[in-house]
Amino acid sequence: MPYIRFLVGVLILSLLGCKQKIEAKTYMRCELAKDLILKYQISKTFVSNWICLVEHESRYDTSAITAEPNETKNYGIFQINSKNYCRTGRRGGRCNKKCEDFTDDIIDDDMECAKTIFDNEGFKYWRGWRTSCRNTQNLPNLNLACNIDKISSGRGM
Repeated sequence: MPYIRFLVGVLILSLLGCKQKIEAKTYMRCELAKDLILKYQISKTFVSNWICLVEHESRYDTSAITAEPNETKNYGIFQINSKNYCRTGRRGGRCNKKCEDFTDDIIDDDMECAKTIFDNEGFKYWRGWRTSCRNTQNLPNLNLACNIDKISSGRGM
């Protein structure tokens, strides 16, 4: 009996010491477009810009981390940079977030920070948008691809 109690105690301590696994997600284009409109209240006018920048920044991967030449890193689906908008290993930056929090499958905090970036700097903040999405003829036609004209629109940017 003491042996079983010992094993149960070791098991409990082991489980308490385990860190929670962070799940990542790779979105599909139309899935993200619908979430942006319905969940995050992004206007249909701007959703093609958001989709294009995500496509060129992270390829829809929430776990994306990219090192920059200036020794900063970009995190998550929106590739939010550690210099101004978040801090590595602790909360901070203009979004007061820990950069690593942008690499899980919950993008609520990512979207909140991305909206802050958009409000401060516009889409030009993102290199992927500047190089691939600035010209409107390069934006994806989400009405055709995802039938977004049938989605009940949110309000916002």
